[in-house]
Amino acid sequence: MSAETPPPSPPAPPVKQARNPLHGLTLERILTELVEFGGWDGLAGQIDIRCFKSDPSISSSLKFLRKTPWAREKVESLYLYMVREKARRARTGGGR
Repeated sequence: MSAETPPPSPPAPPVKQARNPLHGLTLERILTELVEFGGWDGLAGQIDIRCFKSDPSISSSLKFLRKTPWAREKVESLYLYMVREKARRARTGGGR
């Protein structure tokens, strides 16, 4: 009888995130779409963050959001809301 151990099993495939609507989206893309949808004033009205109110830019906002998990979560949540609103408006013919 041989005391050899069987070869290691291959690594598990990466977990698919088919149900995660943010999968594959960069924070820059999310922020850009939010600004295109509602402008900086609209974004600042929804999320009270200074980088959206005082001389806003994608670059400065990204730096802040990458360092501040609670703010990033709010931006991601607002993005998901925007996506749902766009889909709802498309179904009902509500424009914008």
